[in-house]
Amino acid sequence: MPILALMLNATIWGLSWWPFRQFESAGMHPLWTTVIMYTLSWIVVMATQRGAMAEWWRSPGLWLVTLAAGMTNTAFNWGVATGDVVRVVLLFYLMPLWAVLLARLILKEPLTAMAGLRIALALGGAMAVLSPEDGGWPVPSSLPDVLGLVGGMTFAFNNVMLRRESARSPGARALAMFTGGVLVAGVSAAGMAGAGLAPWPWLPGAVWLLPLAGMAVLFFISNLSLQYGAARLPANLTAVVMLTEVPVAAISALLLGGGTLDGKTALGGGAILAAALLAALEHRRA
Repeated sequence: MPILALMLNATIWGLSWWPFRQFESAGMHPLWTTVIMYTLSWIVVMATQRGAMAEWWRSPGLWLVTLAAGMTNTAFNWGVATGDVVRVVLLFYLMPLWAVLLARLILKEPLTAMAGLRIALALGGAMAVLSPEDGGWPVPSSLPDVLGLVGGMTFAFNNVMLRRESARSPGARALAMFTGGVLVAGVSAAGMAGAGLAPWPWLPGAVWLLPLAGMAVLFFISNLSLQYGAARLPANLTAVVMLTEVPVAAISALLLGGGTLDGKTALGGGAILAAALLAALEHRRA
């Protein structure tokens, strides 16, 4: 059940880029869409989990989950709505690299020779994806590239912290994640709107409220699935199962015009996926 829950979460995230782009084309920046969706989910948790707020307030570890989840949703939703979906998702799924390092630092999971190989594969894949066509250093070339990298780092941290805070109630963990989505995306969106870099939230008609509510329900289910699965599986295995998102996002983007796949991106993506699959083999042997 934890694996199926994580696969459901990954599938919803893998397809989320398309509705975010539809809302953006209608005048709603993806950060405002994120704020509205997570506000609705936050209200549901507050109404149904009466002790969740008090538990969250007493748990500094859950404050870190709040920050990590908020940064993850802000970076990923913004990145896939404005950039090449395939590149953003591949850079996001350098997550197994960050998971190895964070699991060692926070959970004291051992570093092995296999983990070193995974790190080398992931870094090599990232260099291939980020290498410019005309040569030069393999560094992020656009804001969506940066958002993909940051989102993967914070998502790995989020999963590790969910594992560490597995003794907390599901309601408190869910509240931490939804609070992060509201606060971090809200502060970012308001700052951009105040600086004239993004419009204030606006939709052309009430008919858009129905799909917005539908997205809120799906992301509510998605985040509950994530905190259920990540709290019950090792951090490295969570990172591997979540790779379901990569083919879902890549195939949907290629079919619907949300991204491209050239030779070096395919090569780099293959190395990144290989690094993640090695984590599954190492877990099985252990």
